[in-house]
Amino acid sequence: MFVSRPAILHADLDAFFASVEQRDDPRLRGRPVIVGGGVVLAASYEARACGVRSAMGGRRARQMCPDAVVVRPRFSAYVEASREVFAILDEAAPVVEQISIDEAFLDVTGLEAITGTPEQIARRLRTDVRREVGLPISIGAATSKHVAKIASGAAKPDGLLLVAPGTELAFLHPLPVERMWGVGPATQRRLNRHGIRTIGDLARFGEAGLVRLLGLAGGRRLHALAQDRDPRAVRRGRRRRSFGSQRALGRGLRTPEELDATLVALTDRVMRRMRAAGRIGRTVVLRVRFGDYTRASRSRTLARATALTRPVLATLRRLLRAAQPAIEQRGITLLGVAVTNIEEAVGGVQLELPFDGVDHPALDAVVDAVRDRYGSDALQRAALLEAGEELEAYLMPFDRHPR
Repeated sequence: MFVSRPAILHADLDAFFASVEQRDDPRLRGRPVIVGGGVVLAASYEARACGVRSAMGGRRARQMCPDAVVVRPRFSAYVEASREVFAILDEAAPVVEQISIDEAFLDVTGLEAITGTPEQIARRLRTDVRREVGLPISIGAATSKHVAKIASGAAKPDGLLLVAPGTELAFLHPLPVERMWGVGPATQRRLNRHGIRTIGDLARFGEAGLVRLLGLAGGRRLHALAQDRDPRAVRRGRRRRSFGSQRALGRGLRTPEELDATLVALTDRVMRRMRAAGRIGRTVVLRVRFGDYTRASRSRTLARATALTRPVLATLRRLLRAAQPAIEQRGITLLGVAVTNIEEAVGGVQLELPFDGVDHPALDAVVDAVRDRYGSDALQRAALLEAGEELEAYLMPFDRHPR
């Protein structure tokens, strides 16, 4: 029996937000573009050539690239462009795993006699996305998800890189260790201090040494990936383990009222997505990045799982009040919320006496229905009326379809 080797594509839109802006405004084409003023949400490759990167402070970005054009984000345009691209990806492969608004894995194993080789499929995808959506997309092709993702990064901007079967280690080992999926700045510095600068260095360091350096799970995972041992399959419609959203706040001072408005907008978006996906959650998490860029998380587990906005928002407000002294002392640059311990919203629910007030789902259902039909800004919480347009993004439904 003949069994074909896995053929996995990783498709990643180039500088997605900035590319949408350049597509929609011809005056921006060929010019350095920064999306977002307080914090850089995206930078075109012309701006990246000056050293501008996502999540960088807006002031520093403008100093590095004084000729850059700074534009306000238009999240509705980005969501629509993402949906158009994923419609093309869904036609190209039977299994597509979306991992963010602008990237996905595709399993094209066994399609050679039907639609072509992985390279032919990738070339056709790039042509279709450029012609039908007007955006550049880079694609990596390999026999594993890890190598395919690294290949798409190496192909940027607007390129295609095929790592042929049997050449994976020759491709991986000369690359800097920070190219590996999951190696952030802190892990990179720790590895560099021990002489590990390339993926080949990491592979030769040995699993036992990496476990001592990074812990059991981290050490084993990185050692396996450095040897191209990645058995993960591309999975369609993989269920979420959590729902979350966050917002970068920049370096300026934020009043408690401004933080509360941000918290309300983030919570609204997360709970709306959970209800659309038919999920409920039990643990509520507040995430904060302080002015010195250290991070902290606070969580509380509810008595019962829920997808109702009111009890989750009330819990998050209590967590935020508890964190307020540290915020006043150290400042805040990012606020995030999440709901974990997710389960299906099916079956019966144990009724309880309303000792703590009534959380009836009818209000949330009506608000969701109105927003779905007339737009996210058709109904607005009073706390957001003075918050400005920058919070609208956190009410946008980023999921392609309810799951």
